[in-house]
Order: sequence, then C-alpha cells, then structure tokens
Amino acid sequence: MGKIEEEYRKRRRNAEIQKVVLGTIAVAGGLSVSLLAPNALQALKMLGFKTTRRIESIKEAKTRLIRAGLISYNGNVLSLTAKGETKLSLLELNEYKIKKPKRWDKKWRVLIFDISESRKTLRDKVRRTLIAVGFIRLQDSVWVYPYDCEDLIALLKTDFKIGKELLYMIVDSIENDEIIKEQFGSIS
Repeated sequence: MGKIEEEYRKRRRNAEIQKVVLGTIAVAGGLSVSLLAPNALQALKMLGFKTTRRIESIKEAKTRLIRAGLISYNGNVLSLTAKGETKLSLLELNEYKIKKPKRWDKKWRVLIFDISESRKTLRDKVRRTLIAVGFIRLQDSVWVYPYDCEDLIALLKTDFKIGKELLYMIVDSIENDEIIKEQFGSIS
C-alpha cells in the first residue's frame, strides 16, 4: 500500500474514532471517564474496528479532543464544548446522504448563498459540504442538484446559522443543462 493511501486511512480512522467519542459524550450529556471506554469500544466494534489497541486509541483520541478544545474535562467528567458540538454536527452532516428517487422529476434544485468575506471560513465549510453531498457548482455561490434536498438545506441553515444567506429554489429549466445532466450521469 502506498504512503498516501496509508495516511488517508489513518486520517479516516482518526475521524471515525473522533466521531464515536464525541457522539458517545453527546448522547450521555456529561460522561464519567470510566464510562467512556466501554461505550466507545462498543460503538467502534459496531463500525468494524479491531479493538486490539482500543484503550490506547480512546485515550489518544480523548487527549487530542481536549487539546483541540472539542471536549472539556472537569473533575472526572467529560463533556462536549460548543466547538465539539459543531464538529460533531459537521462530521454527521458530511455523511448525510440524499435519497435518490428511481425517476428524476425533471426539476433542478438550485442553491444560492451570499456569505460575506468576513465569514470566509463558514463559506468554505458550506462549499465543502455541498461538494461532499454531490452538488455541482454553476458559479461561485450558485450550486445545483437534481433531487429533493430541502431537508439537507434546512439542516445546513440550522447548523451553520445562515438562514437568510442561503436561498433554495426549485427550477424547471436551466439554459444549456445538457452539460449538467452529463455531470450527474444517471439522470435524463
């Protein structure tokens, strides 16, 4: 296996462990450190991780999450910080899948956003999320998708707190949409 592939797998594994630990803490509200390991281990096993280095992995993840400011350690209790809650939402949002119907309804879903330069980081997060879900960029802040994704847009507006800056439209036609159809492949 190549070096790049190995690094990718390690980053992906760390992201999964991070998600499990954050999710476990989020579900429990505040979590005693002694309770963290068994709950996180069960979640890791369900995801198919081999748990031979399990205790060390969870301890390392806990240390990284505390250093990153995603969780706080008060006495013997771990809890999510506001930054941790945001990170968990993003991890879950990136795995969000839109159900594709068997037949395309011949309507385009167009998303336009206007997020100021002072919030460039947020604008980049929105773009990365749209790419991860499968949107195609028409112009700088204009994105298109062929299927109903209103639930995702509502989630984006809520998680990123960008209600009025995001405009969702359902459009019957787009000029020269043959190119867009080709990019989505399976629609006609």
